[in-house]
Amino acid sequence: MKTTKMRFHALGLPHTVTSKEFNACAYTQKVVKFAKMMTDRGHEVIHYGHEDSVLDCTEHVSVLTNEDFAKSYGSYDWRKTFFKFNTEDHAYKTFYANAIREVGKRKRKHDFILPFWGSGVKPICDAHQHDMIVVEPGIGYAGGHWARWKVWESYAIYHAFCGMGAVGQCQQDNYSVVIPNYFDIDDFTFTDKKEDYFLYLGRVYSGKGVDIAIDATRRAGVKLVVAGQCEAGYTFPPHVEYVGYADVLKRKELMSKARASFLPSQYVEPFGGVQIENLLSGTPTITSDWGSFAENNLHGVTGYRCRTMGDYVDAINNIDRIKPADCRAFGENFTLEKIAPRYEKYFQDVLDVHTGAGWYADGNGINAMTMVYPSNQQQSL
Repeated sequence: MKTTKMRFHALGLPHTVTSKEFNACAYTQKVVKFAKMMTDRGHEVIHYGHEDSVLDCTEHVSVLTNEDFAKSYGSYDWRKTFFKFNTEDHAYKTFYANAIREVGKRKRKHDFILPFWGSGVKPICDAHQHDMIVVEPGIGYAGGHWARWKVWESYAIYHAFCGMGAVGQCQQDNYSVVIPNYFDIDDFTFTDKKEDYFLYLGRVYSGKGVDIAIDATRRAGVKLVVAGQCEAGYTFPPHVEYVGYADVLKRKELMSKARASFLPSQYVEPFGGVQIENLLSGTPTITSDWGSFAENNLHGVTGYRCRTMGDYVDAINNIDRIKPADCRAFGENFTLEKIAPRYEKYFQDVLDVHTGAGWYADGNGINAMTMVYPSNQQQSL
């Protein structure tokens, strides 16, 4: 495998600050973790974002000040309810203009520019697409895909994008690839000593399945702890403890001590990073039976995939059959160290198209895609 040193221009999100503090935004966290992952491997990562950004990178370039941020979002408390933003607001327009200028000062031939927020930062990529390589580095959004080079979070979202037409036609693109989301193992604590509660951690609204988690735990007679940004006016029954927004330390504690964690998303989940975060904590997951969960929740090994309320209640009653060590073992497939070689292979494959034999170039490390499964796996299909 080639070991080319690469240069990445990582675009942050105009409506967040690139730091672990904004852990409710999966795309912001992708920027934080990608920068650490690739700089640790010896690559250059130049980050463009809010002036208060905190991340490991080669260079941070401030393209949005606190003053500009406040003009659009004021004192809005994103910890209580979901983020608000508009690509036409002052923060976005200022971010675009400054990032276009600053990227232009630093770019070199065959540099990659990475729009982690997809079409939300497309104008910056459009300004430089003639002499930079634009890669959408972790597609988990339902629309707005445009770059020639695409990385999808799961086969579930990739196949959804391809649609039914792709089943009967030979039209696949060998450079639309799947590389799963990635996690810093130091952000999680593994323990097999669990406390007597189940957990729902995420945006508190019906689309994420919080109502299913509440009903299932009520029927099973167990406690549910709910954490996350909550829609205004949402109320909880007596068996539920709502703890509000969970910061980095609170998330770590809640996930490590829960008997299991609910992720019953009612849409085709592109990835559901909280599921892997729980596995890294040694905590089983109870999920719906579609989307990325069909890939990442090994039924009967790392948790249970459910279709009916009866399934969810059964999952609660059988959760002690799941071994925390097996959850951790499978979760370790998604650490920065495991996922970095997949990205290196893909970026080198793309560089080969620009600089060499393209599809016929020497291989760049096929073993990078290998995953390790718990030895007692008995996955139901």
